[in-house]
Amino acid sequence: MGGRGDVPLEYGVLHEWSVTHPERFWRAVMDFCGATINGVDGAACVGLDRMGPPDDRLGPKWFVGAELNFAENLLRYRDEQPAIIAWNEEGRQQLLTFDELYQEVVRIATWLQEVGVGVGDRVAGFMPNIPEAVIAMLATTALGAIWSSCSPDFGVQGVIDRFGQITPKVLVCAEGYRYAGKEIDCLPRIRDISVRIPSVAHLLIVRGRNEGISIPSLPNAHNWRTVGQRASGGPALDFPQLPFDHPVYVMYSSGTTGLPKCMVHGAGGTLLQHLKELTLHTDLTRSDRIYYFTTCGWIMWNWLVSSLAVGATVVLYDGAPLQPRHSMLWDLIEQEQVSVFGTSAKFLAHSEKAGLEPHRTHNLRALRTILSTGSPLADHSYDYIYTNVKADVHLASISGGTDIISCFALGNPTAPVYRGELQCRGLGMAVSVYDEHGTDIVNAPGELVCTKPFPSMPIQFWDDPDGAKYRAAYFDVFPNVWRHGDWAELTKHDGLIIYGRSDATLNPSGVRIGTAEIYRQVEQLPEIVESVAVGQELGHGTHGDVRIVLFVRLRDGIVFDEPLAKRIRQQIRENASPLHVPKIIIPVTDIPRTISGKITEIAVRDVIHGRPVKNTEALANPEALALFRNLPELQV
Repeated sequence: MGGRGDVPLEYGVLHEWSVTHPERFWRAVMDFCGATINGVDGAACVGLDRMGPPDDRLGPKWFVGAELNFAENLLRYRDEQPAIIAWNEEGRQQLLTFDELYQEVVRIATWLQEVGVGVGDRVAGFMPNIPEAVIAMLATTALGAIWSSCSPDFGVQGVIDRFGQITPKVLVCAEGYRYAGKEIDCLPRIRDISVRIPSVAHLLIVRGRNEGISIPSLPNAHNWRTVGQRASGGPALDFPQLPFDHPVYVMYSSGTTGLPKCMVHGAGGTLLQHLKELTLHTDLTRSDRIYYFTTCGWIMWNWLVSSLAVGATVVLYDGAPLQPRHSMLWDLIEQEQVSVFGTSAKFLAHSEKAGLEPHRTHNLRALRTILSTGSPLADHSYDYIYTNVKADVHLASISGGTDIISCFALGNPTAPVYRGELQCRGLGMAVSVYDEHGTDIVNAPGELVCTKPFPSMPIQFWDDPDGAKYRAAYFDVFPNVWRHGDWAELTKHDGLIIYGRSDATLNPSGVRIGTAEIYRQVEQLPEIVESVAVGQELGHGTHGDVRIVLFVRLRDGIVFDEPLAKRIRQQIRENASPLHVPKIIIPVTDIPRTISGKITEIAVRDVIHGRPVKNTEALANPEALALFRNLPELQV
């Protein structure tokens, strides 16, 4: 037992123990983090030798007989310390103490009860990243109802594809929001959505600058500010105690290959995973202020809000990350004394491309940790952070997903950071890398897998009574092993390198290549803003080959020419390998991405092959697909 290579022995020993003795480990997390979970002493964990949907026939059940209330754990503090600080593009807008947050949750929960919301009902949020979204979630889960949310930049069909499946009783929404300096009116979409989802009996609308305007055309619409007034100074919440695996959230797959899958997550598993990751892997305490750039439609929002259970101050930002100036988020970090800053690899790359030097322009003395996720963090971004942001910051690239509402690999505050690597496998997570035969491999790329159960596995997929969709999503390749769909490598430091999605790997001459290996090189060139690489199939059947096609988005004013193409190829050849070099390089003015900001390689691949993209409602910029259609350079 112990670490591998240069990994500190202490962490290697702890990780090995955590996956060998899962019941003891997760009980220790409960105790150490102060989770309020009742009846654990007599609870049992069953089926921990099996992976798969956690029903009576397959898969695990955690702490059977234990009970908790998710919201009660997030509302454990009720004092005058700031709980939520909210910003938009105009600066700070609101501050709520823990006591004020609790009182607001009581008010909204009282109204939800009045309109008939109870245990197991669904409440959906079509919301910007504002305090009311957090309050609505807490009020919903305080009653034992199930919360689900998406951001207001979704189109009508994208919302219906998600919420329409789970039939919510109440839709919480904002009449509008501000993005990139523009005021966006949500009321026309709210009207359409409420008509097309018949289960929605009540609309709870957060009013903005048009507070005086009535909404007579929206039946059963209620004003956020005036509902539940009887709750003021009234009785405390009862917090019904519910089974450990009682559903708390419904999350959604990206939906770029069909109707989004609805992943149902349990209260106990979600709470324990988030407490473990925030407290142990991020070293979050009551004295911290944590900010993650996210929307309500991304898993990182759920993760961020769980920081309330630690007693930390949660900082929200609703707006464009580079508006009204490129330094906007760095301004927020400085002014609010943020100690833990979470963002995407793309934002860090954009900061570097924009030439920002926060270590010179901002006082970042409070900033202790930077978290990055959403896509692999390039090697040069590590250099940028330590050179131009802060030399002694803890940079933790983390990776997991909506599927597990948590991380497989993340940070270790006690260990070194190695350029290009995620520091460690998460405690309690039996993560390995497999070759195509299902054999453990090290220092070589392969499939990221998890070989033992963990409590934040989805408790089910919605409308999947026999678990068939669940099994097909994760267990159709390696029996009794969770295959996550990432192409990864376990390093000599016992860290991880993520190369991208395994279903988007490239196969020139039969060699599998992760797309992130190409992006790491291309996006170091100052002329390139971002890129997307796909494999174009040549020929048919098993004898057909694949050629790599690279699309690049250039900085304003840059002209694509042969010398630039030559430098791109040279950069890839010298720093990756000749097999990584694209056969064709094509400039484009935009690249399609999902609502959560992730570039969608699969959609680009489908378009260049003339295949339909099944769900363009999942894209933030579906018009970009036209840029990849019927290109003469790709005719074969």
